[in-house]
Amino acid sequence: MELKNAVAVVTGANRGLGRHLAVQLVGCGAKVYGAVRRPETMDVPGVIPLQLDVLDEVSVQEAARAASDATLLINNAGISTGATLMRGDVAEVRREMETNFFGPLTATRAFAPVIEGNGGGAVLNVLSALSWFHPAALGSYAASKAAAWALTGATRDELAPRGIAVSALHVGYMDTDMAAGVPADQKVAAADVAAQALHGIETGLPEILADETSRYVKQGLSAAPRPNAS
Repeated sequence: MELKNAVAVVTGANRGLGRHLAVQLVGCGAKVYGAVRRPETMDVPGVIPLQLDVLDEVSVQEAARAASDATLLINNAGISTGATLMRGDVAEVRREMETNFFGPLTATRAFAPVIEGNGGGAVLNVLSALSWFHPAALGSYAASKAAAWALTGATRDELAPRGIAVSALHVGYMDTDMAAGVPADQKVAAADVAAQALHGIETGLPEILADETSRYVKQGLSAAPRPNAS
């Protein structure tokens, strides 16, 4: 997909990776809607603020009507609560799944007819190396990203006949607020991840592995599970 003259909707575009994606898309010559809960926080030059709350289906449908020229949807908005599956607050587990799985699903369902009506385009889901690696300490987040990976594969097959390519972006630790407590030498720059993501969209990659962590974890998918501790 050519990004010059594309019309992109980026959820969570006011900070972190979403902000870098918005900036770089503008630099590519795309028209960009920054889809955020509070449009007044969207201050990237050249980006059109768009009110969208991924937890509110009415808000998502209204955003799809407002951005009726969209050809690219980037499902970037997400949260990490740090909840574990056995002892974490169930409300936090549900909120993580609602945001990280049902959020992209709701947005994709709303924007797919728009993108199809504009001649086709693409959807990018921002996932994680934890789509495949599931440490107990981040069980809720990992479960939501694993579900979003399944969502990506299923919608890729379902939307291909409608002229819409669906890709996944995977990364380990990235230099954003979500990984603020991680040592700097273990994190990849968000701007670099954004550049890889956009290159992957342009070249039609179904999965974009943005760092060594995601590549290493993906390679280990065929390994046998570790035995339970006795």
